[in-house]
Amino acid sequence: MSGGLYSTEKNDFDRTLDLKKVKPYGDTMNDGKMQLSFTLPVPIGDEAMEAAKLLLRKLGLDNPQVVYMHELTEGFTFVNCYGNCSQTVDYTTIRVPKVESTKWDMHETDHFIRTHIGRPIVVIGASTGTDAHTVGIDAIMNMKGFAGHYGLERYEMFEAYNLGSQILNEDFIAKAIELKADALLVSQTVTQKDIHIGNLAELVEMLEAENLRDKVILICGGPRISHELAKELGYDAGFGMNTYADDVASFIAQEMERRNLKIKK
Repeated sequence: MSGGLYSTEKNDFDRTLDLKKVKPYGDTMNDGKMQLSFTLPVPIGDEAMEAAKLLLRKLGLDNPQVVYMHELTEGFTFVNCYGNCSQTVDYTTIRVPKVESTKWDMHETDHFIRTHIGRPIVVIGASTGTDAHTVGIDAIMNMKGFAGHYGLERYEMFEAYNLGSQILNEDFIAKAIELKADALLVSQTVTQKDIHIGNLAELVEMLEAENLRDKVILICGGPRISHELAKELGYDAGFGMNTYADDVASFIAQEMERRNLKIKK
């Protein structure tokens, strides 16, 4: 990297980018091409198409095009559009809060726990509140894991308990006390009207009321969860898309040592 320029070569395709002026890429570099899909509460027709184009222009997109329209039901039209963005972003100034831990595979994490913690780590996980989705928590907890990444149940140095879905926060905490859990994992998939934020915040408040918050490692995850949001809500870490049990296990093991939580509560 030199002078803000980035060069890479792959499959005989060379490009040089100015990372201080990054814009969307479509057919050719820096053409600013963007794709948007949305629904308009109007009947399908030429008027709906023109309305979509006008909206794209108001968003600052040049050369708006509607390439697909579909009537969802009477009076509602789904559109797929393209437009050219003239704006750029300075990629070099972007700083995203991230979980601060080294990612290990299962065997490395087991070895670290065995040599640094000296006992299995007890972890409970659940989709709490009214959330009935278990895909996320199952991917982290279940033995088979997901996409070739084994879940915590397969680790030798984790005692993992998957409580499933629609677990009330008070029941989740009660189970944590019963099992003397070291770490609590909360999965949240349903996010309409930010219902997950209220539920996640409530759990932190209840743990604080029970004087348990500082005694456990508290983690949340889901497709709309970021580490930044998790920290704002009072969690130790947040794991979003494209993270696996390896990421969670590595963090828990390192956080256990960092906070000196080796002694069983």
